[in-house]
Amino acid sequence: MSCSSGAINHIQEYKTDALMPRTKNRPIPSGKISLKAAIGVAFAFFAYGAFILLFSFPPIVFLTSFLTLISYNLIYTPLKKVTAFAVVPGSLVGALPPFIGWFAGGGQLFDEHILWVSLFFFIGQIPHFWLLLLMFGKEYTLAGYPSLNTVFNDNQIKRLSFTWILATVATSFIVAMTVLQGSITMFFLLIYTFYLLFSLSVGILVKKDIPIRASFLKLNFLYLLMMILLIVDSLY
Repeated sequence: MSCSSGAINHIQEYKTDALMPRTKNRPIPSGKISLKAAIGVAFAFFAYGAFILLFSFPPIVFLTSFLTLISYNLIYTPLKKVTAFAVVPGSLVGALPPFIGWFAGGGQLFDEHILWVSLFFFIGQIPHFWLLLLMFGKEYTLAGYPSLNTVFNDNQIKRLSFTWILATVATSFIVAMTVLQGSITMFFLLIYTFYLLFSLSVGILVKKDIPIRASFLKLNFLYLLMMILLIVDSLY
């Protein structure tokens, strides 16, 4: 289902992808695959994914997966052409996938563990994308997208990103103290979260700046670490 959603996104945005150096080499705009072939691939992935989910798991797993696809392809992607703040409602796309695995494993909707994990990935999507804009915002503007760069200057975007990073870090602390409570994985997450908070705080408070690429990598490593530690914690 996620492969289908990604393929649909490539179909939806191949014209604007061709206008941006960062995306012009994607399969459709580069001519590596035709539009008709891409549509066939997207349909095949959807059919295969839906078949597996419908016949292997409770219906809520497929419904959540389908809702994720709808959120990405029918809400977030069109909304990007309308507002520079599309990432805020679009962050639902990052918050839903944890529920898919949770429901597949028999988890309940209102369990605080999955709610905190989902909230972490929801909040984390926003600084992730805004740091990306600081690196590639001009490309989005040239492609005709409403960009945050036309609303705020770079320093304002950095401060906004830092605020959302603080919210991400705070949620990471909560996940560590609730979901991973008392385990060795909790300490690994706490150590890295403290490091991330300290390094970015020094940048914004002392140097009055955030190193964009370094911050982007550090923040994305937190997401990766979170997923790895949650998996490891579930094994013992």
